[in-house]
Amino acid sequence: MAKKIAVTDKVKIRGIRRRWLINSVGVVLVVLAVALGTFSTAMWGYYYSTTMNDLKRRAADDAGGFASFTSSQYWSSAQSAVQKFEGKTKMELQFLDTTGAVQYSSNDLAAGTTPETPDIQGALNNLDATAWMGTDPHTGERIVAASAPILYHGQLVAVVRYVTSLVGIDWQFFLTIAIACLACGGILALVYFSNLYFVRSIVEPLASITDTARLIADGSYGIQIEKKYDDEIGELTDTINNMSMKIRQSEKTQSEFISSVSHELRTPLTAITGWAETIQSGELRDAKDVKKGLDIIVSEARRLTNMVEELLEFSRMSDGRFTLSVELMDLKAELEDAVYTYREFFRREGIELNYQDCPEEMVPISGDPERLRQVFCNLLDNAAKHGGSGKRIDVTLVQNGESASIFIRDYGPGIPEEELPHVKYKFYKGSSKARGSGIGLAVCEEIVTRHEGVLEIGNAQGGGCQVTVTLPVET
Repeated sequence: MAKKIAVTDKVKIRGIRRRWLINSVGVVLVVLAVALGTFSTAMWGYYYSTTMNDLKRRAADDAGGFASFTSSQYWSSAQSAVQKFEGKTKMELQFLDTTGAVQYSSNDLAAGTTPETPDIQGALNNLDATAWMGTDPHTGERIVAASAPILYHGQLVAVVRYVTSLVGIDWQFFLTIAIACLACGGILALVYFSNLYFVRSIVEPLASITDTARLIADGSYGIQIEKKYDDEIGELTDTINNMSMKIRQSEKTQSEFISSVSHELRTPLTAITGWAETIQSGELRDAKDVKKGLDIIVSEARRLTNMVEELLEFSRMSDGRFTLSVELMDLKAELEDAVYTYREFFRREGIELNYQDCPEEMVPISGDPERLRQVFCNLLDNAAKHGGSGKRIDVTLVQNGESASIFIRDYGPGIPEEELPHVKYKFYKGSSKARGSGIGLAVCEEIVTRHEGVLEIGNAQGGGCQVTVTLPVET
């Protein structure tokens, strides 16, 4: 009984594991990196660009509100504006003169300073609202500033400037990005471990199959792998198990074949050697005894020749040297030659061989005459060997349209139904006790198939076995 194994030593198939993880996790990593980059850009625009645009818009609006004031009205209004400014906790409102110095500020500490930041220079030089983000040159703090020129009749009077710190915005931005990175890391970890589990569910069974295949290659035929999954891995397991059993059966069949052939070869050789030595010694004085001995030698030599020919044919089939010499041939003539060759031999064995000819003229077929005659002789020999106890064999030739059929029937015990599907297999002998190598029908099947024909074997009504050979005819 074939034993099943479960491999306990885990064979690491690193190539599959590495490629799988690189392909799956690598793709997810690229997607997450792109998504994180896109999200970071969007958040940067949301936090920083929005703040800059908002300050720039407010500065421009305030500058527009002061455009109708005279110089004296401007400075008094600017002083009042910084005093009444309600957003002191969030940002700083400044009014600068044309030199860039802060005259009034909602933050008293900034008054009298000269920031000299790009936004101020843009407002003074370009006479346009300008926003800037960077480090304050006096405090070293990261800030966003927006400056807009105040014009009176086209002349620069002053600059209004809004300033806000980026500390809170930076913290909010980096917190959002950190949360996004953690989420991406969680997704990546989930993908990695789920793929790792999935890869293990593939790699470990493959490792078991690899180990078992190695044992089979080393000669442990018939060994079985424990099936754990009903999927592609399970199908591969079934295939390997089936292969293992077939190799074991083939090995067993081949061993039995070698033993059987050795016995079959030894028997006729023993008879030939024994009778030859007896005749050579001159012990047989009666001519009838000598003739009987010679008949046995001839019969056993013919049987030995047939066996050797079958073995040669099997060898040619196995290594691809089995060929046909196809020509237009007379099927009836070849069949009749085989019948006439065996009729006298069967008569001596007490077997009646009846031949029913095809009444109409036979259409030629494309085939190898020698190979087909070999088929007919082999089938007649089998009929006598296995069904000769019925003492009768019938051979019939029929032509039906585009095919010709040969029926060879014996009246012996027939073939057990359970053995019928296997009788054409190489080395198969079934329950028959008749002598033979078990490859004759396999050779016949190969020859008929190469002629694009069909060889069928079954039990006939009323007892016995019937073999049907159907071959295509020329049309």
